[in-house]
Amino acid sequence: MRDTPLRFGTPLSPSAIRVMLLGSGELGKEVAIALQRLGCEVIAVDRYAHAPAMQVAHRSHIVTMTDAAALRAIIAAERPHLVVPELEAIATDLLVEIEATGVAGHFPEIIPTARAARLTMHREGIRRLAAETLGLPTSSYRFADSFVETQTAADAIGYPCLLKPVMSSSGKGQSLVKSAQELKAAWDYAQHGGRTGAGRVIVEGFIDFDYEITLLTVRAQGTGGEVETFFCEPIGHLQKAGDYIESWQPMAMHPVALEKSRAIAKAVTDSLGGRGIFGVELFIKGEDAWFSEVSPRPHDTGLVTLCSQRFSEFELHARAILGLPVDTALRRPGASAVIYGGMEGKGVAFEGVAEALRVPESDLRLFGKPESFLKRRMGVAVANADNTGEARARARRVASSVRPVKA
Repeated sequence: MRDTPLRFGTPLSPSAIRVMLLGSGELGKEVAIALQRLGCEVIAVDRYAHAPAMQVAHRSHIVTMTDAAALRAIIAAERPHLVVPELEAIATDLLVEIEATGVAGHFPEIIPTARAARLTMHREGIRRLAAETLGLPTSSYRFADSFVETQTAADAIGYPCLLKPVMSSSGKGQSLVKSAQELKAAWDYAQHGGRTGAGRVIVEGFIDFDYEITLLTVRAQGTGGEVETFFCEPIGHLQKAGDYIESWQPMAMHPVALEKSRAIAKAVTDSLGGRGIFGVELFIKGEDAWFSEVSPRPHDTGLVTLCSQRFSEFELHARAILGLPVDTALRRPGASAVIYGGMEGKGVAFEGVAEALRVPESDLRLFGKPESFLKRRMGVAVANADNTGEARARARRVASSVRPVKA
């Protein structure tokens, strides 16, 4: 981790702070904008052309994100001061190597750390860290490499259980399995839904929780110069098939459960190290909390912070990685609701935007993705109100008013 603070310069000049985003989706786009507001030069990298962050970055590159040689060449050519992974499916072993030995005589800082990027790339690394190394409360679990092993694991854990690929995102390949008769279909779905195709799965015991939260946890420079931990107010979220469709902040919680959640989040983020924002997901039941997952970057459910906090999760991430002070204060209760593509096609258009923005205290982001799928997130609605219930109703009204159509 960098010992001396960066000196802020001018983009596209020798004095610029160059930041490379590995992943250029909607979350990366907001990070890019936040960095540019602080005078940084942003290079966006992703596997497809015209990705959202590429549309606002100073420069961009298209590359297979798991191609270590191609990524190495881009990093060597651009010589960024900071390399910021914005998705999981990247060549994390390369990041570990670059952090240790540099590339072409250049030593960029990996955000938050190369180890964090590698451990959180798949569920096995982070689950073993949380449960076996740190001793944090999690659901019961077993890993399996074949359907026969999966049957044995599910029988040991019991039904209902969850079956997930060890490498996937946005709920792809995940199933709630209620009986042995449903296991084969869940196994087949996991093999098709994993980030790298067929492979290892995790079978998890089902926790009868009351609700889930995302606890945005920021590791940033404190007043004494050391890295300190800061927490945003908890975010409640609604998921369907593992993919978030609504979130709201603050989530009302029992004080004991909140205290336990913060202790869990601090333990896991302290172990991962570095600076930046982490999205820590937890299951809550009464006064109890269980660790679920962690993302070492802005979280999709944190899109609500675009309206709810003084500084959004993207601005907090930018400030933290640049060694600047952060302020996690809640501004006003808010909510977000996803706008899905609802159709297959390229270059879609949107109707109903004016109608949507007539909803009080509302706003929206249309991500600018070049291709739409039925369940692809194409935008997000956000809204504020005196309480989260009204904010959620407003956000849903905004989202339902925006209609993707063929261009």
